[in-house]
This record gives sequence, C-alpha cells and structure tokens, in this order.
Amino acid sequence: MEQVRWAHGVARDRLATTAPGRWRHAQAVGVRAVQIADLYKPDHGLLVAAAVLHCIGYAPDLVDTGFPPVDGARHLRDLGAHPRLCGLVAHHGGAAVEAGLRGLADELAEFPDEPGPTRDALWYCELTVGPNGERRTFDQWIADIEARDPVGSVPRRFLELGRDQLRGAVDRTRERLSHVGLERWDPTVPESA
Repeated sequence: MEQVRWAHGVARDRLATTAPGRWRHAQAVGVRAVQIADLYKPDHGLLVAAAVLHCIGYAPDLVDTGFPPVDGARHLRDLGAHPRLCGLVAHHGGAAVEAGLRGLADELAEFPDEPGPTRDALWYCELTVGPNGERRTFDQWIADIEARDPVGSVPRRFLELGRDQLRGAVDRTRERLSHVGLERWDPTVPESA
C-alpha cells in the first residue's frame, strides 16, 4: 500500500490548502475506491491511488494547459509515477471527449488510455461522490452539470457527447459489484439494503 500512502500525501500537499473542496472530494473518492477495491486485485492499490489523485490537476500551481486531467497527469509523470497511474488520472471521467472539445487531444495522447474494469471503477467512484464527499447517483451528477453550466458550454457539450460512455462505465461497475455482494456501496441502493 506504499503507492496509496504516496498518492494520499501528494494529493494532500497539493490540494488541502489551495483547493480544499477538491481535497474533500478526492478523499471521498478514495474512500469509495477502498470500499470496492478488493474486486480489482491486483489493481487494488492502483485504483485507490488514482481515485485520490484524479483531481490533482486542479491545484493552482499545476495549471499548464488549463485542463486538469492533463495537468495532473503531467505532474505525476514528473514525480516519477507509474505510467498506468498517470494514464488513469489523465483519462478519468471521460477526459478524451472534453480534451477533443478543448483542442487538447494531442496533449492527452501523451498518456495511455486503459479501457477496462479498473478504469470503469475509477469513473464509477468519481461519478458517485459529490463535490463535498456525499453519495450521489450518476443521474444526480448529470443534473448538477445541467443546473450549473449553460447550454452550449464545453461541460454541456461534453455531457451530450460523453454521457453514454460514462453511464456505461458506471453500469458495468455496478454489475460487477452486484455479483460479489457489494451492491450496498451503490448510492442508488438505500443504506439499509
């Protein structure tokens, strides 16, 4: 679990004082990942580390391209992080769609994408935890963007283009969790279930 301790320290150092809301979210996404990580052996540590680090690119002193997935992944690469970790951070939350809209596809392509269960699980963790660490559903996440961002904005265009890909990752992960009795971690299932 050295990778997880390292990730937690890096995220804390970059986000706790400069972006405390992001830090709360990162911690909660990390907790969500811990709750389901046993299903993702041998990627247990990788999943939790990526969950804690996924929004590190929001740290003000790391802004380079202005696109947090790329800025965060570049920082991690500079620190010597494993390429898989950098790739998961770079591609979290369907970043390829938004990178294309922002004209940053080449910058994102510096990092390998890794479709599959571990990436799906990271997206699931991120998309089922609210900005202050609260549990939420994917549909609540969608509603937050629709309420916050105007029609035609990059986030709304991203949502139009990437919704099915994101929902697929969430649904595939929920299905995996249900097969091993971890559906109690699913925010769409009441706590008493």
